[in-house]
Amino acid sequence: MSPAEIMEEINASIDFDQVLAPYDIRASKAHAAMLGQQGIISKDDARKIAAGLDRVLAEIEKGELTYSRALEDVHMNVESRLKELIGEPAARLHTARSRNDQVATDFRLYVRTWIDGADAALAALQLVLARKAEAHSALIMPGFTHLQPAQPVTFGHHLLAYVEMLARDRGRLGDARSRLNECPLGAAALAGTSFPIDRQSTAEALDFDRPTANSLDAVSDRDFALETLAAAAIAAMHLSRLADEIVVWMTPQFGFVRLSDRFTTGSSIMPQKRNPDAAELVRAKLGRIAGAFQALLVVMKGLPLAYAKDMQEDKELTFDALASLKLAIAAMTGMVSDLEPRAEAMRAAAGAGYSTATDLADWLVRVLGLPFRAAHHVTGRIVAAAEARNVTLERLPLAAMQAVEPRITGDVFSVLSVENSVKSRRSYGGTAPQNVGKMARAWIKRLEKQRERD
Repeated sequence: MSPAEIMEEINASIDFDQVLAPYDIRASKAHAAMLGQQGIISKDDARKIAAGLDRVLAEIEKGELTYSRALEDVHMNVESRLKELIGEPAARLHTARSRNDQVATDFRLYVRTWIDGADAALAALQLVLARKAEAHSALIMPGFTHLQPAQPVTFGHHLLAYVEMLARDRGRLGDARSRLNECPLGAAALAGTSFPIDRQSTAEALDFDRPTANSLDAVSDRDFALETLAAAAIAAMHLSRLADEIVVWMTPQFGFVRLSDRFTTGSSIMPQKRNPDAAELVRAKLGRIAGAFQALLVVMKGLPLAYAKDMQEDKELTFDALASLKLAIAAMTGMVSDLEPRAEAMRAAAGAGYSTATDLADWLVRVLGLPFRAAHHVTGRIVAAAEARNVTLERLPLAAMQAVEPRITGDVFSVLSVENSVKSRRSYGGTAPQNVGKMARAWIKRLEKQRERD
């Protein structure tokens, strides 16, 4: 390539920033209207610009606008087409603004719109999880620590843990939205403008809370993208954890769940295979999303105020990351809806590994008055006795328990089954089926009410 071709290749952003076109047009219409209201351009020119921008938008929506790399970016492409349509008034549109505040405004509008969509998508996933949790509020499964059987829980309780995680994800995105909702338009290149513009009116026209307070910060800030990417990375991490559990649960060694052919694929050589590809791909998306956050952080870390061309790198990676998360949320929502638990396998695994040992220790404390540390020691010896006989705790003879602690009575068997174990966990936030059902119904009611409002 010639030097000119190389420069065009590295400088042009139209290949990816054309997705900003609807936002660019909306911001330009607000700017033109303000210029007309303030007498900076004639009201007739403002009307012609608005009508022309509507025609450009219609062409974009129909896929009829041809973008030129020679014009570098979406802003110049839109303005060039506007000039072809309405002539000389198009040249007045750029009065009292710069591409610096223009792109900062467009980018915020894009991210804000994505957050609103992501919030709705995450809420839909929460609702699917909560409904499945209610349906399986009493289905017993093993709870794990270190991926080792720890204590029995219910499948509904396990699913509600992800509802809580997603609630925090929505909160983080909501916080990011609140902070980004300031309008950079009118900050111009970096120092503001000498024209008598009304930044409050453009901010209101674009549904921002207020104009940005410092023109240098307005054009050089990408915190809104970083914060959104950080929240997106955490949300993707949560989806990855659930995806990983689905992958593990589908193995023959666990056999806890089934996914239909809608979310699995076969093997090119092994006809018996049902691979959880959708879950694996959701799990992998985190790498792209977290990588985008890290990449933008590195881009921004050493930039002096105000704008530098380095910041052109902000959009492509952000667009990709946010699109990846949107797809991952949709895939996970579909998988959770499709997923069917295998109750017998879950129940059998819940009783393995002496998972009610803590219940035995609690009984020793509650009924015999042993200090918990002493009860822990006694329980360990009883578990060892059960292991020696290769039986579960609930099948260990009372005499064998009394050989360790003579005061144990037959009442101890009331706490040794996994069913009684989960029923006893009635503390707030615990896994007792009545708790889980109540919490699931509360989430369903809350989420359905939110959906009706939206």
